Amino acid sequence: MDYLKAFIVGGIICAIVQIFMDKTKLLPGRIMVGLVVIGTILGVFGFYEPFIEFAGYGASVPLMGFGNVLMKGVKEAVDKEGFIGIFMGGFKASAIGISAALVFGYLASLIFDSKMKE
Repeated sequence: MDYLKAFIVGGIICAIVQIFMDKTKLLPGRIMVGLVVIGTILGVFGFYEPFIEFAGYGASVPLMGFGNVLMKGVKEAVDKEGFIGIFMGGFKASAIGISAALVFGYLASLIFDSKMKE
C-alpha cells in the first residue's frame, strides 16, 4: 500500500507540474524554483512532515521535498551555530542529493547527445 500511495502522490505532483508547463508561459526553471519554495513554505508551517508520513517517497523525492530538506537543514544549523547556520545548513542537509544530481547529470551528458530546441 505504501508503494501505491507514493506512486499516486508523486504522479499527482508530476501531473500538476506538467499542466503548468503546458498551459502557462512559465519556464521550467521557474516552475522548479516554485516547487522548492512551496516545499519550504509548507515545511516552515509544519504541513510537509505529515504529508511525507502519508505519502512517503512520493512526497519526499520531488522538488518540494528538496525545499523541505533545505528548510530543516537551515533550521537545525541556526539552532546550533546561530546566524552563520543560515548559510551552511541547507548545504549540509542536501549535500548528498546535490552531489548525486551533479554526478548523474554529468554521466547522462556523456551518454546522450543533447539538442537545442527550436
